[in-house]
Amino acid sequence: MTHPTVPGQVPPQANPANQGLELRHLRYLVAVADAGTFTHAAERMFIAQPTLSQQIRRLEEMVGTPLLCRRRDGVQLTEAGSVLLEESRTVLSLVEHGVSRTRQAAGLGRPRLRFVLPPQLPEGLAVTIASRLRSTAAAAGADVQWLEEPLDAEFSPISQRRADAGLGWLMSGREALPDPLEVMAIEDFEPEVWVPVAAGTGDRQQIGLDELADMDVVHGPRRTSPASYDAWLAQLRESRPRFCFTDPPFRHSLPMTLAFAAAASRPTAVLTSPLRPVSGDAATVVTRRMADSYNMVRVGLRHRPLRATAVLVWSGDLPRDLQQVLFDTADPGIVQAQPPTAVAS
Repeated sequence: MTHPTVPGQVPPQANPANQGLELRHLRYLVAVADAGTFTHAAERMFIAQPTLSQQIRRLEEMVGTPLLCRRRDGVQLTEAGSVLLEESRTVLSLVEHGVSRTRQAAGLGRPRLRFVLPPQLPEGLAVTIASRLRSTAAAAGADVQWLEEPLDAEFSPISQRRADAGLGWLMSGREALPDPLEVMAIEDFEPEVWVPVAAGTGDRQQIGLDELADMDVVHGPRRTSPASYDAWLAQLRESRPRFCFTDPPFRHSLPMTLAFAAAASRPTAVLTSPLRPVSGDAATVVTRRMADSYNMVRVGLRHRPLRATAVLVWSGDLPRDLQQVLFDTADPGIVQAQPPTAVAS
C-alpha cells in the first residue's frame, strides 16, 4: 500500500534504522548548522557542495522528516533538526573521547582538552589561568588545544560539544546552566566607569546606576563579551526601559574612547568589560584621572551592581582525569589584577 506524500515532506522509510546511517551524516549536519550555509560548510569539510546537499537529503530520507529549511540567505533547522543536531554533537563527542581513550590505552596518544579562552578577559586573569592550565595539563600527561572565541551566558561552544571547557563569565545562578555543564568560581570582577568631569559628579567617588542610565554609555560591542553585555544591559533597562549601549569607536584604545565620550554633545560615560577584581569596601573607591583622560574621571558604582563571576566551566561527561586537571587549575586566590590594556568592551 502506498501512502500519499505531502508536498515538501520527505517520504517516510519503512525502517530508518537499517538505511545506512553513518557518523559522516551526523558530521555533515553539524557542519551545515555551524556554518549556516551549504557553501561554507562544504568548504570546511573539503567536499563539493552538491555532494554535501545530497548527503543531507539522504539523512533526511533516513530520518523520515526535513531537518533544514533551505532559504536564500542560508539554512535554518527545523524542530526535528534541532533535536538531531543536539544528539549528533553528543554522539560525535562521545566517539571522539572513546577513540582518544582507546589510543591512550594502547600507548598511541595523550588526552586532549579543547579549551576556550575568550579574547576580552582581564589580562591578569587570562595569563594566570592559561599558565596554570598548561602546567597542570602537562603534569597530568594531557595536551591543551586553545580556542579563542567569545562565550555567551549559556557557554554554547561547550554545551554544544564544540569545546570541552573554557574560562568565562557566570552572570546568574549555577542552577540556570544547561546540563551537563559544571563550573568552579574563581573570582568576582567589575567594570570601570568613566564619566565627564562636567557631568556634575563633583568630588563624589560614586554614582548610582540610575544616574549612569540617564547618560549615553559607551560599551561593547556585544560580540566581545555577550554574557556580561546582556546582563548589564538588562540591569540598566530597569532604570530606563529604552536604554541602549553605544559601541566604542576604538575597542582597543581606552584613551581614544574617552576622547570621543568627552566630545559628545550630551553627557556620555564609558563602561569597560569586567576588569577589576571586586575586593574591599565599595566606599573606598578612589576617583581617578589619567593624563590622557580628556576631562573624564573614573568613579565607582554605588552598591557595585554590575559584576561578573569568572568561572572555569566544562562538560560533565569529560573523562575524570581531564576534570581533575580543571579542578587543580581553579585554585582560589590565584588571580592578580593587572593594568588595563584595552577597555571599552
